[in-house]
Amino acid sequence: MPIRLIALDIDGTLLNSRFSVSDRNRAAIAEAVRRGIEVALVTGRRFDFALPVAKQIDSPLTMIVNNGALVRTKEGHTHLRHLLLRDTARRVLETTRPWRSGASVVFDRPLANQVMLETIDFEDGIRGAYYQRNLPFLAEARPLESCLTEDPIQVMLSGPVRPMREAERALRSAAFMHEFAIAVTVYEAKDFSMIDVINPRVSKGTTLAEWTGLRGVARAEILAIGDNHNDEEMLSFAGIPVVMENAVPELKTRGWHVTHTNDNDGVAAAIERFALRETPECA
Repeated sequence: MPIRLIALDIDGTLLNSRFSVSDRNRAAIAEAVRRGIEVALVTGRRFDFALPVAKQIDSPLTMIVNNGALVRTKEGHTHLRHLLLRDTARRVLETTRPWRSGASVVFDRPLANQVMLETIDFEDGIRGAYYQRNLPFLAEARPLESCLTEDPIQVMLSGPVRPMREAERALRSAAFMHEFAIAVTVYEAKDFSMIDVINPRVSKGTTLAEWTGLRGVARAEILAIGDNHNDEEMLSFAGIPVVMENAVPELKTRGWHVTHTNDNDGVAAAIERFALRETPECA
């Protein structure tokens, strides 16, 4: 069955270590789109943080962002939106108070006050560069709970791997865990991890299933490529799951196809192999 939709993670997958989309990756995506294949960027990034990556690609794209909480066109039209209840977000912030320095609340807003933090510290060695790049979208609220005047997209925690694992354990043992879902991204080599707390019905995989269902695309017609823990449900859903050579070890034990690293055009290699061949291989 030919491929009708390609789902691509961004960080560690589409982007190389210089945070750019290679010429070969762009060419493979353009050829897929020319053949009528829908290409979706499926990412934990916010729409506005993913948009500069999308703009490196001169092709129409579907944007599945915030680990599946929002589905938008590249131009910003919203197709699907699943928010986190503000009361749940408040309890999440209370449960994770020991890790408050790395906490933020993300809202679906045009620009200002999109990402709320208790303190914006540009000297923060872990998050300072992110703050600089996203300054127009940031604002402070003290205490952070006071920003919850509407339902947010998510609560986000970030920091070194060990304390983020402690925060994850606290969340997974919370009595109200049925009210939210967790998407975890880990970069062991950088000692950096992110936890996105989102609507309980949301993940990259569930939203990909919802979107492709609306589009009439069968699982067997989906090629998905990823590298990290938050890609697992997306890869499990796709008919042809492909993991990057630089993926976290757990994904490479699932028997899924493995492509080259993100610095060696792994996305293009997978698209060429499974979507652009005259007779695509079976999963």
